[in-house]
Amino acid sequence: MQTPSEAPSPSPEDGSFPARRQGVLDWLIIETRNERFIDNILVELGERLQAAGIPVARATLHFRINHPQWLGARILWRKGLAEGEIDLYDYGTQNTALYLNSPLYVINNGGTEVRTNLEDLTEEQEQSSLYVDLRAEGLTEYIAWPLEHTLGKRHIVTFASDRKGGFEDEHLAFLAKIVPALALVSEIRLKNRFVRTLLETYVGPHASEQILAGATTRGSGVTVGAAILICDLRNFTKLSDLWPRDDVIELLNAYFDAMSEPIERHGGEILKFMGDGLLAIFPLSNPDAAENLLQAIREAEAAIAVLNQDNLSKGREPLGYGIGVHVGDVMYGNIGSRRRLDFTVIGPAVNIASRLESLTKETKRPVLLSRAFVELAGCASSMEHLGAYPVRGIGEPIEVFAFSGNEPAPKLRLAAG
Repeated sequence: MQTPSEAPSPSPEDGSFPARRQGVLDWLIIETRNERFIDNILVELGERLQAAGIPVARATLHFRINHPQWLGARILWRKGLAEGEIDLYDYGTQNTALYLNSPLYVINNGGTEVRTNLEDLTEEQEQSSLYVDLRAEGLTEYIAWPLEHTLGKRHIVTFASDRKGGFEDEHLAFLAKIVPALALVSEIRLKNRFVRTLLETYVGPHASEQILAGATTRGSGVTVGAAILICDLRNFTKLSDLWPRDDVIELLNAYFDAMSEPIERHGGEILKFMGDGLLAIFPLSNPDAAENLLQAIREAEAAIAVLNQDNLSKGREPLGYGIGVHVGDVMYGNIGSRRRLDFTVIGPAVNIASRLESLTKETKRPVLLSRAFVELAGCASSMEHLGAYPVRGIGEPIEVFAFSGNEPAPKLRLAAG
């Protein structure tokens, strides 16, 4: 009995290619339902097309994506690649000469097909770096079609061949036949990704995972130990009254970038922005949570200092802020009305962090830490002890420390045994 590797390669005359081609379409419509990622589908599609006698050596998918940072994404497969390559494009890319002279511009503006013979480029086509680069890769023909999603949303699929003479008419007829199925399959994955991006953007990565896993019932949640950070911008009401609206928005965005990026970089999760403030937690499931929070504050202070230098150079007042830090158990879950929920944390520990943030105004220190937190972090010797302060709503006075960012926090160690 011949093994698959010993069996003769099929030829167009033996009748296997038509069956394989139908199999590609059946696979795309029926068997991809358990594959979550469209880049994996594109890779397998390319391999199946080759096995079915379609001389595709390169394929791409181009999507406009709903993301706060990125305008679009390209997924690329080349013959021999086991994984797809994903490139993201900034907002503003649509205004570049590279895009305006590309077939993508033609399709996005109503074109139904762009077909190019790479073996015999016209003088005008020779000015396109895309076509020149594809020809340098040994490709012979390129074709781009729209991927029509619902409600008029249009994306793009492209195929390129390395066969001498390019695609035959039967090849293109089959590729055109699978495009509607590819549009349906890609739209499902794109919308799944959009939902995830939307949740990550507005509630954070961990909360989004909880919600997508089914934590959507009011009152559902868990109790977690966390280091809690609450930050507030000083004199924002005055600034918003005096400055033009666009300048205020620019100021807030720059301030939140300076505060948020270090928090997220060191494993914190920002649960919400509250006007000119934010609430973040560092779950104690990470043994370095307290140290990570301190490092995030150091880097945020440095970023705010740079921002203030820029503000001063523009004749603006430097920004002030207050940060309160505490540690304790919090209830993490869904709270709200029957139809409008907020995935957040509540509990006495959150209230204490909030009170410490307010206390920064009285103490004239921008960052205040509770004794409970500095004992967890093991950093009392490097912080300034301010004494005990009565805190509204709390029975006992709280031992308060002012943050000093000059010395690094000691590395936490877990005792053996």
